[in-house]
Amino acid sequence: MTQPFAPTARRTVLALAAAAAASAGAAPTVLDAVVVTATRTEAAAFDLPASIDRIDGEALRAGRAQVNLSEGLGGVPGLLARDRQNYAQDVQISVRGFGARSAFGIRGVRLYVDDIPATLPDGQGQITNVEIGTVGRVEVLRGPFSALYGNSSGGVLSVHSETPDGPPRAEAGVAFGSDGLRRVAASSRGREGGFAYTVGASRFETDGYRQHSQAERRLANARLNWKLGQATQLTLVANSVELPEAQDPLGLTRAQWQADPRGVDPVALSYDTRKTMQQAQGGLVLEHGIDAANQLRVMVYHGHRATTQFQSIPSNSQGSLHPGGVIDLARDYEGADLRWRWKGAGASIVAGLAADQLREHRLGYQNFIGAGPAIQLGVQGALRRDETNRVSNADPYLQAEWQPTPAWRLSAGVRRSRVDFSSTDAYVTKTNPDDSGSTRYAATLPVLGASWAASDALRLYATAGRGFETPTLNELAYRASGGTGLNFGLQPSLSHSVEAGAKARLAGGEFTLAVFQTTTAHEIVTQTNQGGRATYQNAGATRRRGLEASGRWPLAPSLQAEVAATWLDARYRDAFLTCTATPCAAANQPVAAGSRIPGVARTSAYGALTWQPGGGWRAGLEARALGKVWVNDLNSDAAPGYATAAAFAGYQLVLGAWDLGALLRVDNLAGRRYAGSVIVNDGNGRFFEPAPGRTWLASATANYRF
Repeated sequence: MTQPFAPTARRTVLALAAAAAASAGAAPTVLDAVVVTATRTEAAAFDLPASIDRIDGEALRAGRAQVNLSEGLGGVPGLLARDRQNYAQDVQISVRGFGARSAFGIRGVRLYVDDIPATLPDGQGQITNVEIGTVGRVEVLRGPFSALYGNSSGGVLSVHSETPDGPPRAEAGVAFGSDGLRRVAASSRGREGGFAYTVGASRFETDGYRQHSQAERRLANARLNWKLGQATQLTLVANSVELPEAQDPLGLTRAQWQADPRGVDPVALSYDTRKTMQQAQGGLVLEHGIDAANQLRVMVYHGHRATTQFQSIPSNSQGSLHPGGVIDLARDYEGADLRWRWKGAGASIVAGLAADQLREHRLGYQNFIGAGPAIQLGVQGALRRDETNRVSNADPYLQAEWQPTPAWRLSAGVRRSRVDFSSTDAYVTKTNPDDSGSTRYAATLPVLGASWAASDALRLYATAGRGFETPTLNELAYRASGGTGLNFGLQPSLSHSVEAGAKARLAGGEFTLAVFQTTTAHEIVTQTNQGGRATYQNAGATRRRGLEASGRWPLAPSLQAEVAATWLDARYRDAFLTCTATPCAAANQPVAAGSRIPGVARTSAYGALTWQPGGGWRAGLEARALGKVWVNDLNSDAAPGYATAAAFAGYQLVLGAWDLGALLRVDNLAGRRYAGSVIVNDGNGRFFEPAPGRTWLASATANYRF
């Protein structure tokens, strides 16, 4: 539910307490370490030789709608999370430019929900199964150490449900807003003896900012934890997401966007472009302390996802070899992670084996029936594709940390990643050949880092590593020539990353600065993209280099400031050829060396000022700015840069065991017109996904402590 006046995150409370004590002449409070687990061991983020941010769940929810995870990630430098205003597609998330080309879902960034992968072994992921009302924290890992998570780990985003340590409480909320936004939610959490639980559910509906963008989404999440003796605990995680139907408004050309940002291309209406989806998954995590130094951890999970999507591919282009304009996918996935950890005086070792597999049954149908004047568009027609695809990996990994002196921390790791793809074609006719086949991708991924404590309040660090990104099944699904079968000619891209940075604690706050560079070979790029269907090829080398800075500090008791800024220069270092039409027997349009990688903003900035006392009135201001974003490899057009501001205010009332809150929030205060996201390399020129003008949100919550 929308949480207008969540208690401020723990680290913020401690920082404010330190500042208040200092101003009163008392000895300042020492800040507790912000502990993270994204590096597979519990450690203070301040001491690690890596760029890593932690956003506590209460801070993630405070003053926000809790519809999309992107709402609360603006303060993470290097990460760009954009709401597409299109629930037939996922939120766009990229980290240091990785994942920016994705036209659907999230790729290039590894996703985890309660330690269960939300990224499949082929590198494709989605984050719609997160019930924000039950989140305890979100961790974002960037830079070379991300590679220790294997394939497609340009960054790591890990969501953890809350693990309560107090008596039971229950919460319910309701929210209403612009464009028919409606959200109801309920959750409960608590601990009784050795048993702790967090459960929650929500239902979200919207009429959509744009025409043909209505959607409904239902979420449920549960995390149950049992202490089985002094040294053993078992955690059960289960969640589900259902999208009964989400209309797809597609993108707009520049002329369409400027004429009517709420409109759609006529093909979205004639073909009734839309998507339905259901997903359920569950997992078990068993942790056992063998002795004071050794711990064993076993995680297993299983999930099922079913998706049907109606695209706008013209009926007259669906010849005898065309796979159709309706995609029907059923995916079953499961995996396990076996991990041993040893921790001694000044050193630790983690060794493990991660194994995952995916079985996909892919059907394709024509998106019409009949012909001539009697043709009906936007309905399921004849079967045109039937194949079973499998992807699996079995990756051993090893990590170690050593503190040779109190001031130095050395970290190293290596992962051997191997990903196997296979396809069995069941749609074989006289004109449609058997397209079965298989391929294997593999790489060894080493990482090395060092951190030096220059003082109690300053850490300097440097890291280097190698990354690996295979094509996903969706990227293999079609051939640019229009031929049938998977595009097994695609190769993985390999990257080399270096990073140096500083972390400082000053005036009760924490500040970070990082510089980085990543070079890749065989970058996977879009070759064609029309009607919602994209094909891919390997380009030459690319380079991403940039600078990230962030700070969080108290200005006064109950008043906190937060800023984050990123400069990112992402370019193709080699020239290559691309296509401007589909089908495309051979790429023929040159992309010059030095062209900017599309979908990546060169500059981004975020700032927030929040006043949150223990009760009564509270308020906040938030500003975001994003530079120009090129929309295609040719750099022939771009979404202009923009800056927006938002504000919220409300009241928190405590009545005995009840905690009541109300909120009013306004986004895009100036009512600016801008493109909230872009569809990279769209062959129809429909690059732009408009963001809403000025919008409002009103909500109320009730929290009861038993």
